Formats: sequence, C-alpha cells, structure tokens
Amino acid sequence: MKRICSVYHSSKKAGMYLYVLRADALKRVPEALLELFGAPKHAFDLVLTPTRTLVREDIIQVLKNLDTQGYHLQMPPPEDDYLVHWPEELLRRNDAM
Repeated sequence: MKRICSVYHSSKKAGMYLYVLRADALKRVPEALLELFGAPKHAFDLVLTPTRTLVREDIIQVLKNLDTQGYHLQMPPPEDDYLVHWPEELLRRNDAM
C-alpha cells in the first residue's frame, strides 16, 4: 500500500501537522478541524509506505487514518515539565535575591 501524501503545518499551533492524500487535498478534512488548525500551510509532499519510518508518528496508524478518515492529525510534542514547573528550591532561591 503506497500513498502520496501532502503535509500541512498549522498557522495556529507550532508542531501541529495535517497529513492528507495529495489527490484529495483538504476535501475530506472536517471544517471544524480546519477552524482549530488554522490556515493550512503546505510543508511538503511525500510517499508513504508501511516500511517507511516517521520520526514522531506510527506509519501504520497514519496510513490507516488516511484510508478511513481521509487525514491524519499530528499533535505537537508535549512541553517539557521543566519549562512549566520550576523546582521549589529554585523559586525560593530567586525570592531571596
């Protein structure tokens, strides 16, 4: 099973990507998802096969989603905890200064 795919990145959320079949373009993507995604910006096209490796996604799941729903949404990676939650000792040290 080989699929020619177009990948778009979100104009609203860094790291969010939308995979679609190039022949269908964005026709099968629900309007509600496009509203949340923002204006899709074409990033690149690629050929997907079950043996191809993707860095952050399971290729089998991507191919299944393309066949069943017409798109695959790649969410951004979670933010690192250290950016959100400062250690208590560091906060106390900064308050003392």
